[in-house]
Amino acid sequence: MSVRHLPLTTRQRRLGDRLFPWLCRAATFVPLLVLGWLIGTLLLAGATHLSASFLRNPDSVLSASRAGIGPALLGSLALMLLTAALALPLGVGAALYLEEYGRTGRLANLLEVAINNLAGVPSILYGMLGLGVFVRWAGLGESLISGAATLALLVLPIVIAASREALRTVRDTHREAALGLGATRWQMIRQVVLPLALPGIFTGAILSVSRAIGETAPLVVVGAAAYLAVAPDGVDSDYTALPMQIFSWTSNPKPEYLVNASAGILVLLGTLLVLNLGAILLRNRYETRGA
Repeated sequence: MSVRHLPLTTRQRRLGDRLFPWLCRAATFVPLLVLGWLIGTLLLAGATHLSASFLRNPDSVLSASRAGIGPALLGSLALMLLTAALALPLGVGAALYLEEYGRTGRLANLLEVAINNLAGVPSILYGMLGLGVFVRWAGLGESLISGAATLALLVLPIVIAASREALRTVRDTHREAALGLGATRWQMIRQVVLPLALPGIFTGAILSVSRAIGETAPLVVVGAAAYLAVAPDGVDSDYTALPMQIFSWTSNPKPEYLVNASAGILVLLGTLLVLNLGAILLRNRYETRGA
């Protein structure tokens, strides 16, 4: 039977089979083209402004050519290290409890609901929570540790979800073999389950840090400085971050500060790429060991 004599529904299905791959390609390449256009625009606007002095100097309200991102860059790096140090142990510990100890029960169900709800909360609400709990109630003030604790709460659901998925990829036969050889549950988790799940856990760390490094709204609420001439020298010191610095420059009425903002965005993207590359290399190393 020729194609023109086939029922209309069959011809529509064949047309759909031909069009669907092209729609998938368009859904993939159109966002990439838009992203490439945006990055190209930033490169044209800010690449010439990138220099060692720009990376080292503090911000300047008198001259855009003298302004830099030194304190903001160091503040972002310190903020990310503290955020990871707070969020990863808590997130991995919660995932271990839910997957290895408390898979059933009222407490596990309550935690499931809480984690799912926290994942959909807007970031500004985390900032308000951090302001009430860490800045005021705990008395930490508008310090680096307050910002890091707020961002740790923000990324905690991502870390928990990714760590749980990583733990689920470990086959139960590995657990049963370890317990059958006389290992305790904690020995089984520490020596068998965690090493096999580390690549997935590192993936969760990548996603969480990637989200936290670009957040601005929570930092505005918990008191990150828009202008700071020196880098933070302790967890209780004042701080600023790259998103705050970029926001300050884009809000400046002088158009020459927009060039600084473009250069700052490029530095932020580069920092994010370096952090992700380091985490991916570390993940691949553990995957090779696990294989």
